[in-house]
Amino acid sequence: MKGVQFVVDEKGETRAVLIDLKKHADLWEDFYDTALAHSREDEPRETLEAVKKRLRSSRKRRSNA
Repeated sequence: MKGVQFVVDEKGETRAVLIDLKKHADLWEDFYDTALAHSREDEPRETLEAVKKRLRSSRKRRSNA
């Protein structure tokens, strides 16, 4: 694939990937989003209803200020 190079060690094992961001910016964004999601796997979750409630409360405080 043009714009993607694999860096290998002396044993021939892949150690890194170089990506031409001008050609593959979308590929990098997908990779980064996936890596970020995996890094947050164990973080606590919020329900949609809890988020909506927090946002409504935040809006009320700002409008009363």
